[in-house]
Amino acid sequence: MSRVEVDFDLCQGHAECQAEAPDWFTVGKGPEAKVRAKRGEVPADQLEAVQAAVKYCPTQALRLVED
Repeated sequence: MSRVEVDFDLCQGHAECQAEAPDWFTVGKGPEAKVRAKRGEVPADQLEAVQAAVKYCPTQALRLVED
């Protein structure tokens, strides 16, 4: 089982995660925009996209945690 953790202090709203895994992440608009991630276990069919989102986050605000 994998789930996503977000460090909101690091997130700058670049939306790279949304580009990589749009079914899992959304980023609001405006200067205070932060990522919103679905909660719970990442389904197997979305795991590769979520892993890419974590990898390409320019501020390393995302982490994939194994339960």
